[in-house]
Amino acid sequence: FNKYLEKDSNGKLKNNLKIRLNKRKNNLSYQANPNRDTLIYYLWNYAYKARHDDEVKPSKKPYEFKFNLIEDKFVKKQMKTKAIMSYLYFQDGHILIDEISPKERLGEFINNETKFYSLSMSKSVVSYILGHAICDGYIDGVDARVNDWPIIKDSLYHDQKLIDFLNMSTGDQKYIDEFEDSTSAFAYEGNSISMTMSLFFKGSVKSKSSYNYNGFVTQLIINYIKHKTGDDYEKLLNKIFADKVKIKYSILPTFSGGTGQGKLHPNLNASRYDWLRIAKAIMDDYQNDTCVGKYLKEIHKRRIPKGSKEKKEPEFNRTKSYGGQFHMDYPGLKDRVVFGFGGYGGNAILIDVEKSRIVVLNSLHYNNKKFKYSVKKLLIDPIKKGKWKNF
Repeated sequence: FNKYLEKDSNGKLKNNLKIRLNKRKNNLSYQANPNRDTLIYYLWNYAYKARHDDEVKPSKKPYEFKFNLIEDKFVKKQMKTKAIMSYLYFQDGHILIDEISPKERLGEFINNETKFYSLSMSKSVVSYILGHAICDGYIDGVDARVNDWPIIKDSLYHDQKLIDFLNMSTGDQKYIDEFEDSTSAFAYEGNSISMTMSLFFKGSVKSKSSYNYNGFVTQLIINYIKHKTGDDYEKLLNKIFADKVKIKYSILPTFSGGTGQGKLHPNLNASRYDWLRIAKAIMDDYQNDTCVGKYLKEIHKRRIPKGSKEKKEPEFNRTKSYGGQFHMDYPGLKDRVVFGFGGYGGNAILIDVEKSRIVVLNSLHYNNKKFKYSVKKLLIDPIKKGKWKNF
């Protein structure tokens, strides 16, 4: 970024880009149709500017992928005009498609170590951490009631089962709506849980259990995990990501570190291959029927319908069901067990845990206009049909 960014005489950072900033928030609005300079700025802002001290260090023996690459002209074509930064397709133990945005688009600023930022994709990672906390004996199971955490006492969340947190069905729809600016989840997620409870949820009453997608519930889950694991929390993260997932580069989770009452947030910066490593570890657990694999099968079995809320979500998340912080039952994938991550900017990971197929798409921006990539051809069809090549 050096040729675009420099410091003035006072040492303040300036740039020579023609940027159209979102003045309301520190990210691109869903409706925006940014020029390349604006995309460059937000890539820098998400992947390079946002740094913090908390990290999970890489494995001493990272998992190394096998490659048997094929050319997919449609993937290349989409990456020339959309805001897709990286696209990986994994099948039967091999990476078959491996693409980075063209240099003239965004690829000038991306390599295999670039840590792509994610908001809601990290919800699924939080669920995976919870599965390990359960299997290591810190938490009794998905039916455990959250009644031993003083921070949420005198709120609708007190004494509810973890499965309802996992399925976004805590009955909080009268208080929080992810898709309405007037009750934006960002107002809640920007504070510690203790502050949010005192401002918004003190004396709140649970409504009927139904799917109500929001980030605050995930924030509750990750902070509850830390509450239950105590001083072992960081050790648990290292056990998962360094020892089991075998990440190659450090990952930067905002669900690491932190002090005080509920200050962890479910966001994650990770490299393109490390996102794939996380997805593969989930698939391996499911297939090998480990304790965490049994947890994954349980949350899939207990998934709930999204109902009318489905149509409010962007197309890459528009599934029939939701289970354990994963999107499930994708259109066109009937009777297939697919665990889906999905988040801000069009970031998406689909894992067919039975057919050993994974798509990892890291995207900077997505909308219903010029930045709408083909969900069917990039996400659904590869999982449904596979990409065949002799190994």
